[in-house]
Amino acid sequence: MASAKKKAKKSDPISERARALNDQIASLEAEIKRLDNQLQHTPVPRLRSTAVPHGATVARATEPPPPAHVAHEPVFEEVKPLRPADETTAPDQFNEFGVRKYDLPGLFGRLRQHFRRPTTSNPRLVTYLAAGGVQGLRPLRYEKRVARNRFILLVVFLFAILLGVISIFVHNR
Repeated sequence: MASAKKKAKKSDPISERARALNDQIASLEAEIKRLDNQLQHTPVPRLRSTAVPHGATVARATEPPPPAHVAHEPVFEEVKPLRPADETTAPDQFNEFGVRKYDLPGLFGRLRQHFRRPTTSNPRLVTYLAAGGVQGLRPLRYEKRVARNRFILLVVFLFAILLGVISIFVHNR
């Protein structure tokens, strides 16, 4: 009978821990209520903006009145036009009217730059995509192969249509 009482008094550690946590939660809730009541009973400080003073300013009798705003002349600064860094300004690039002369090597350079691929901001991601290292995405080489095969099929189809139109045109003459 004594062993039955010991087992009944002995509780498991989970329920002891739950009881301790419930006591801690109750004490924290009581502290929150006390702080909330304290906050509600304290007067709220009146705050004002430091950028704009609140209320009108009153000048003292001993102070001279503030000077009236004097309109100043606008200040103009010399503005220099910005030129791109890749352009070099040589005197032989402009004619006597200030119009730029035709620059054939510069034109070829701009065309070449236009048809170049843009540089990647994340080259490691590009290598992952090309190799198929990202799960769920097809490798870039596979996508290129599909696009190339579609293009070849389209060219063959258009060539067959062109041959058909030419053969009909030749037989009718």
